[in-house]
Amino acid sequence: MNFNIDTLVRDNIKKMSPYSSARHEFSGEASIYLDANENSFGSPLSTATGIEGPQYNRYPDPLQNALKEKISRIKGVPPQHIFLGNGSDEAIDLLFRIFCEPGKDNVLLFPPTYGMYKVAAETNDVAIKEIPLLPDFQLDLESIEAAIDEHTKLIFICSPNNPTGNSIDRNDIELLLNNFNGLVVIDEAYINYSRQKTWIQELTEYPNLVILQTLSKAWGLAGLRLGMAFAGEPVIGYMNKVKYPYNINTASQQLAMEALENISGVNNWTKTTVQQREWLANELTQIPFIQTIYPSDANFLLVKMEQASNVYAHLAAKGIIVRDRSSVILCNDCLRITIGTPEENLQLVAALNVYQS
Repeated sequence: MNFNIDTLVRDNIKKMSPYSSARHEFSGEASIYLDANENSFGSPLSTATGIEGPQYNRYPDPLQNALKEKISRIKGVPPQHIFLGNGSDEAIDLLFRIFCEPGKDNVLLFPPTYGMYKVAAETNDVAIKEIPLLPDFQLDLESIEAAIDEHTKLIFICSPNNPTGNSIDRNDIELLLNNFNGLVVIDEAYINYSRQKTWIQELTEYPNLVILQTLSKAWGLAGLRLGMAFAGEPVIGYMNKVKYPYNINTASQQLAMEALENISGVNNWTKTTVQQREWLANELTQIPFIQTIYPSDANFLLVKMEQASNVYAHLAAKGIIVRDRSSVILCNDCLRITIGTPEENLQLVAALNVYQS
């Protein structure tokens, strides 16, 4: 396949000049900064505490170079192949803004899946072609082939998928990468919990591949809102061109740098989560009104049961909140249950065991 990224990019994006901030025009260290109209006296945070720390009165590194270097060493990807966003949602929105002409282009989505793809498409006035997953929650390749046309720019695949928990067949994804002349976006938010390997190692082979990951799940940094996109340099270049100048604040960059030092702790949490996932799945099989526990490569289980909405209300009354997915295609009478701590999982099972329909 002869893939040329420039044929996908909107003409106005190719022609535009990106905003050049003071921190774009000068990088490095200096003794006096009088270039960015900052408050030279400091910030209330430093003066109130007297503690030496990040200079919050200064704008952050717009390209997050130090943080990308650290992520690069962990992921085995050169920094120029990394984009950092305000959650993965920023990267998703940017892909629509860069590659999809409003009112003209379309995107393929495979429900049930992460709802933000559809929200971003609608926000950017991009037509949506929804092709439901097959009953085994895998891709319907025949329908996908029929749906692709000259205006199809993006295909979003969540793997492991949310809310079903399963990984999408690798051979099916390879088929799309080899034959689709647009971008295939693989959302790997839950990859740390999966038996499948990441697609990051395939970046050099597929110029039309974009991988999304996050620090919100296994890394436990949901409150920092840090998402990652991995792609070829041309794609990352366009994302950096269009993003807001200082999209990742200083505090998030500093805290993420600290968190990335604790790989062993994160690995232990991940291992425990996977063990608890198997334990909880086994416990749920003993509960009479539960019908199906779907296999999961994520940190949650999709569980089909009798009167799921009533069970949801029962758990909520006991202070246990799960996600009712009953209104989602292929998820009738299903609850999505995040794997908690061992103590939380014990309380969940106890609450389910006293439920009476």
